[in-house]
Amino acid sequence: MKKLVKLLVLILVAGLLFSTPAVAKSGNAKESLVSLGDSIPYGFNLNQHNKTTSKDAFPYLMGDNGDLRVRNLGVPGWTTSELLASMQSDQKYRQAVRHADYITLTIGNNDLLQALQAAQAESGGDPILFMGILQQKIKDSNVFGKMAEIIKEVRSLSDAPIVIYNVYNPFQPDDRLHDIGSLVLPGINKNIADLTTAYNAMYGNILLADSYAAFDQGQQTYVIPGDIHPTTEGQIKLAEIGLDALGLSE
Repeated sequence: MKKLVKLLVLILVAGLLFSTPAVAKSGNAKESLVSLGDSIPYGFNLNQHNKTTSKDAFPYLMGDNGDLRVRNLGVPGWTTSELLASMQSDQKYRQAVRHADYITLTIGNNDLLQALQAAQAESGGDPILFMGILQQKIKDSNVFGKMAEIIKEVRSLSDAPIVIYNVYNPFQPDDRLHDIGSLVLPGINKNIADLTTAYNAMYGNILLADSYAAFDQGQQTYVIPGDIHPTTEGQIKLAEIGLDALGLSE
């Protein structure tokens, strides 16, 4: 019996000795940020080749300023359908979300661009017809319903704060589409804000980063000319509002 007691004591002491460094390491490890979405968090057109995510993209800037370890899972061209499918069945995405301390979500932009392009093609230049078709295309895309499903899927895996970015006006002031964006996007962003509010009440820690307000009147600075993606300055602005939403600003 005495030998058994001594053996148990040795096992306990050994366990304490070996577990102490692991606890210390875990306590000193950086918190993690996982960024889900499309070409905006990817940093599209900030690099010449676009083969990899850009270190000037806002998730990495948030990591630099918030002392966070970043997993950037943005994919150029993705719509809500692709992201939802990955969140439901791709273990890379599911595991990343499970281990996240903070999450950003930037999705729906390509759904809306596809609706815009279809409305342009089908309206034949008739502005009244264009607006009616655009509204119907947005409704048919079910972009907000799929955003809701993405939020629910993410929340089923993690209770980490989720920052949802709304849609900035991607068109320069001299582009005729700029005025259409100014007309349509406030309603779209109200839906995103309502979605955020509803799911925050349900789950907690669902936050909004207002890209539209941050970029308003600043498209010449924040959007690449002849493009729809953020400049380096635009990415800095997106990082700032994300950190503000999380309460991580210095």
